[in-house]
Amino acid sequence: MLVDKRIYLASQSPRRRELLKQIGVVFDVLPLRAVAGRMDVAEVPWPGEPAVDFAQRMAVEKAACGWRAVDLRHLLRFPVLGADTVVEIDGEILGKPNGRVDAQAMLARLAGREHQVHTAVAVQHEGRVESRLSSSRVRLAPLEAQAIARYLECGEYLGKAGAYAIQGRAGAFVEHIEGSYSGIMGLPLYDTAVLLRAFGLDV
Repeated sequence: MLVDKRIYLASQSPRRRELLKQIGVVFDVLPLRAVAGRMDVAEVPWPGEPAVDFAQRMAVEKAACGWRAVDLRHLLRFPVLGADTVVEIDGEILGKPNGRVDAQAMLARLAGREHQVHTAVAVQHEGRVESRLSSSRVRLAPLEAQAIARYLECGEYLGKAGAYAIQGRAGAFVEHIEGSYSGIMGLPLYDTAVLLRAFGLDV
């Protein structure tokens, strides 16, 4: 059992920080890019890798990368939590857009259709690693080019899988969801709590 009920979050995502705070988790953010030798994870799917496998692999790799950082920096040895969110449509992974043109194409493709959002969460402490996957279905309303252009103007799409954030202005585009709202945001709270309890935290 852990004496100090604290974890490291291997993510810079403000929404993941907010969600952890929502369920009362005490954490420190672990900035992976600050480690000498650039240990941060290359978020690139392998050829033919299914979206669910990619999300799970990324979450595990981020947690492992964070654990290596704990070792290198001689930090207190709290569990490290990593997470990854991917959007899937027609069996294809939509990651974070490479600029506005890419974001526009993604949103045009998602408009008026159902897609899946997969968020994997992994926790590593010493040699033990466990992970969980949350998959949800989201249907966006049909969107005119003008509506997409107005959304892109706000810049919310930057750094977001599928080029939108359900908790932001794009929430007005969402007709229906089936699954975990917090998972679509980037950290499924139920699955996260199950994992953290397995590592001895009171959540």
